[in-house]
Amino acid sequence: MAGYKEMIILIAEDDDGHAELIKEGLEESGVCNKIIRFSNGEDLWHFLSGTGTREVRDRSKAYLLLLDINMPKMDGVEVLKRMKTRDDLKEIPVMMLTTTDDPREVEHCYKLGCNIYITKPVDFGRFAETLKRLGLFVQIVKF
Repeated sequence: MAGYKEMIILIAEDDDGHAELIKEGLEESGVCNKIIRFSNGEDLWHFLSGTGTREVRDRSKAYLLLLDINMPKMDGVEVLKRMKTRDDLKEIPVMMLTTTDDPREVEHCYKLGCNIYITKPVDFGRFAETLKRLGLFVQIVKF
């Protein structure tokens, strides 16, 4: 397919257990894309904006961001807000994947430009099913 780019999945999640479940859920759904995990919003922002001293974003690659809201150093809403104001970042699809189900927060994230808002179920079985569906969705996304 002309113009297709392999997408790199960015997971921004401060909870190690949730991050591992997300990664495993994607892999069990057949997703074999490269995954890069960030445990706080500041490290993610440095990667995206190119201001980090470690790994930075390769502008020739396509990305999908799975973004938690409640993270240390910089929360997911602030990362989303910054991304959507920059021409080089605003086209990266953002899926909010968080425990926050406050309707005002959901609406606020959509207004800022998130593409999908998914509430993490508290029940492990439902969370695993949500991740399986997320993995199936990721497999059909093309850039």
